[in-house]
Amino acid sequence: MDALKGKTVAVVGGGSGIGEAIVRAVHAGGGRVVLSSRSRTRLEGVASSLNGATVLPVDMTEKASVQRWAAELPMIDHLVISASSAAHGAFAELEEDAVRAMFDAKFFGPYRMAKESLNKINDGGSITFFSGVLSRRPGMNCSGLGAVNGAVESLCYGLALELGPRIRVNCVSPGMIRSEAYAGLEEQAREDMYSATGASLPAGRVGEVEEAASAALYLMTNTYSTGVVLDVDGGHMIRQYATR
Repeated sequence: MDALKGKTVAVVGGGSGIGEAIVRAVHAGGGRVVLSSRSRTRLEGVASSLNGATVLPVDMTEKASVQRWAAELPMIDHLVISASSAAHGAFAELEEDAVRAMFDAKFFGPYRMAKESLNKINDGGSITFFSGVLSRRPGMNCSGLGAVNGAVESLCYGLALELGPRIRVNCVSPGMIRSEAYAGLEEQAREDMYSATGASLPAGRVGEVEEAASAALYLMTNTYSTGVVLDVDGGHMIRQYATR
């Protein structure tokens, strides 16, 4: 954690879930944080408990918003983009517009953020993306989500090669994490989902936001890691799926 002392980290998606956990961990380690997401209210709620945090809202799906964000962004050492989007459904039934919207939010959004912030990242800094386990271990009714996760990981590899050695680029690939991402589900249904998924994993449970956040901190601070997709999934890659 001493590696973050005095460093400035911009976290997109810092108002909730894994992003908020990253923000709090960076702050606890003596780093400065720039919090970004679409919701100023959420960001200010997190920032109110952190001394010196900067709130800088952005809508990743709008190019003009990203450009304004980049213009106001101070010089930073690390950029973490944890904000996400998901569209589930059978391939034959899921509307193409839903898949396009997911790509715009989860792929083109981070793509824009990284591109527009290049001249604001100090030499020796890093960019950390977020994908998900479905890129390499697909599940039923998740073909679109698996595809966008794969696109994010491919971008990570390409940018690590192109931007190095000045900037390292990595990606965290979480499995199911107990977070606000599932807040839209009815409570019992959500707990049943966590329980069923956890039972299928070698770890015997789903993950916590702090565990995913610690992976992002590792990738930020390990200066010999670049072009890495780091799985934090409780063993999802070797889990036993139920039969059809």
